[in-house]
Amino acid sequence: MKIQYKFANDTVEIEVSDEWGEILIDLDRQEYNNDHKETRRHYHLEGCAYEGDNFAVEDPALTRLLEDDGMLAKLPSAIASLLPRQRRLINQVFVERKTYVAIAREDGVDESAVRKAVGRALKKLEKLLM
Repeated sequence: MKIQYKFANDTVEIEVSDEWGEILIDLDRQEYNNDHKETRRHYHLEGCAYEGDNFAVEDPALTRLLEDDGMLAKLPSAIASLLPRQRRLINQVFVERKTYVAIAREDGVDESAVRKAVGRALKKLEKLLM
């Protein structure tokens, strides 16, 4: 079986056994699928820039919180009443500015699990601050 690799300025063809050819084709398919999956989650960084600052999350409730001094004063006690994991996630997302993907990799969970956990923590904070 002949396998062809295309480079920017050259194409290389190699002869391999059928067994290795099937393995290489399967690996190429897996690599394509992984690349395709990753590109669907990305968005343009200019989409989250506002007046020179980059925001990890666009959330109307968070904006409202930062604009209200009374709510802002209650924030430390509200954060203290969260579960330890929720406090850690809020800190990682809003203070350390880590992405959901990075947190998910560190924790060994799916990105959607991190996204949902942060959402639940924000809803709990919103209830505590109202």
